[in-house]
Amino acid sequence: MRDQTLASSALALTTLLAVAVPALAGSFSVYPMRLALSAKQPVASLEVHNNGSEPAVVQLQVVDWTQADDGDVYGETSEVLATPPILTVPPGGSRVVRVGLRRNPDAQHELSYRLYMQELPPPQPPEPEGMRMTLRIGVPVFVAASAKAKPEFHWRSVATSDGGIKLSLANGGNEHIKIRDLELSSADGAHSSGVQNVTTYVLSGQHREWLLKMDAPLNTGVPLRVKAHTDGNFELEANLTLEAT
Repeated sequence: MRDQTLASSALALTTLLAVAVPALAGSFSVYPMRLALSAKQPVASLEVHNNGSEPAVVQLQVVDWTQADDGDVYGETSEVLATPPILTVPPGGSRVVRVGLRRNPDAQHELSYRLYMQELPPPQPPEPEGMRMTLRIGVPVFVAASAKAKPEFHWRSVATSDGGIKLSLANGGNEHIKIRDLELSSADGAHSSGVQNVTTYVLSGQHREWLLKMDAPLNTGVPLRVKAHTDGNFELEANLTLEAT
């Protein structure tokens, strides 16, 4: 349920009809909010529930998911199939979606995809009574590598010209990690960035960066300590040194 709560704040709302009257929002939810596939479990399922008072028509699309230049990159794929491709969910009802792997897992690295579920707008009435908004939800789909999981994380901190700190995490392991929050502090505990809620995936072999502000300027060469929590309540800690720009 935690994944569902976090993901609800990231729903993309598309305005389909803009008029200066109250909005009519679509309403469907998905559970679970993340799927795990493997050679032993090539098929998984999720449930789409319609919380609204009208039928919800939802279209499915699976895309390949990679990361580059500190951002997410999506592309077409036929390696994972979601069925049915379009479904109608009655008011208060649910439908099951099945997601299946159509290739062998990679030997060394986890594969990552996203299943997007886009609500399709109902037919537009002759005289619209409001602004119709639809939901789009992206569910991560991960395919475990054949090799055993090997966590490997490398942190780095670099001073910025405006007195901040660029904190980066390189994921050298063979599976993703999801950072929920992090805190950077001086090793003596005298100064801190405070706990920052970041909710960021770092895929296998990729890195992500965050710009942080400390409660006081720090000199380069100062020893630091980073503490981060993952979505599995696993805590990461590391010692590092503030580098010059």
